[in-house]
Amino acid sequence: MISTAIILAGGLGTRLRTVVSELPKCMAPVADKPFLFFVIEYLLSQGIDKFIFSLGYKSELITKYLDDQYPSLNKQYAIEEEPLGTGGAIKLACGLTADEQVLILNGDTIFKANLDTLSSFHINTGADCTLTLKPMQDFNRYGVVELKNNSSISSFKEKKYYASGLINGGIYALRVAAFLNEDWPQKFSFEKDYLEAFVDKRKIYGIVQREYFIDIGIPEDYERAQVELGVGN
Repeated sequence: MISTAIILAGGLGTRLRTVVSELPKCMAPVADKPFLFFVIEYLLSQGIDKFIFSLGYKSELITKYLDDQYPSLNKQYAIEEEPLGTGGAIKLACGLTADEQVLILNGDTIFKANLDTLSSFHINTGADCTLTLKPMQDFNRYGVVELKNNSSISSFKEKKYYASGLINGGIYALRVAAFLNEDWPQKFSFEKDYLEAFVDKRKIYGIVQREYFIDIGIPEDYERAQVELGVGN
């Protein structure tokens, strides 16, 4: 079981400014708690016991909350002095762990996937990176991920309307040394410059899970989270 999680929580939350002003996305209040609370509680319920928070915009608000509300949590902070992109943020955070494998999650998304199942699949396949994929219907907000018969990823399709498909649920299992051994610039996109660029060159796999998923990146889903997370779903 992979026991260390990197939580990407450096985003500005520009699309949420109409409903949540001047806060990092992960600190947007949901049912009277920061959204990050629900992310942490989910991870604790899944057996994660080491946390690396990748921070940028207004990082002091997040570190104060975590130090006050989770004083005994085994946590570290990887703080960007300037935006590094998702790839640069993950690279910086990976430098804080000696673990061979880590999980990576977005601080503005909850996908209640079974992390034990993800960990076992990732390790047993010898994957460099494994994506957790969510089946979805009637959407245009996400691109689609296509799998080969052996569950390796064959392609990433652009964002447009799809009647159905598998989306990237934003939870990754990553082999740290293999990732850090690549020749990365300081700033880069994990999705574009690693996943899409290396899909045919590295062992990048996908595992389908059907559990609850919500991404609060847009106002409509942020409002939905108020109801759904407020009643404990």
